[in-house]
Parts: sequence; C-alpha cells; structure tokens
Amino acid sequence: MLRALAADPSEWRYGYELGREVGLKAGSLYPILMRLADRGLLESSWESVPVAGRPPRHLYRLTGTGLAAATEVAAPAVEESAAERDRPGTRRSLRGAW
Repeated sequence: MLRALAADPSEWRYGYELGREVGLKAGSLYPILMRLADRGLLESSWESVPVAGRPPRHLYRLTGTGLAAATEVAAPAVEESAAERDRPGTRRSLRGAW
C-alpha cells in the first residue's frame, strides 16, 4: 500500500483506485487506510467537487512521515531483489556466463 502511494506522493488517490492497484477488497483496504491515517502516515480529505448522483469520496496521500516509512519498507525489498538477482544459479546470473 505504501509503495503504491509513494509512486507519486504528492498525488491524492481514491481508496477504490488504490484497492484495485494493490489487489485489496474494501473490507481490508479501508481499515488499513484508516490505521495509516491514525498513525500520521496518510492524510485524508473529501473530494472538493463531488459528482452529481454519487456521494463524495475520500482521497488519500502520504505525509512526510508516510513517505519516509514507504522508503524504509522499500529498501529491504530492493536489497532482497538485488541479492536474488545476483545469486548463483538464477537466470539473471547465468546470462553473463553464456
């Protein structure tokens, strides 16, 4: 979730859009978004111009603290990915041997 929001941290995102991107249904997604907001990692706002016939929707984006947390979460994943790529016997490490 944090990685999806960190792709463009200044952009406001709809919960529905985030759920589709990360593969979470509303029953899992919205409690996570609420906890992240309660912990100061997300800010939330109501859309300023609701569409007629539809209730206003919440928008979410990372705070500075949330962006730092997303960076922290992503760093081990990047290191793990690089280690996997360079491990002997993996397809990528064998390319140079051909």
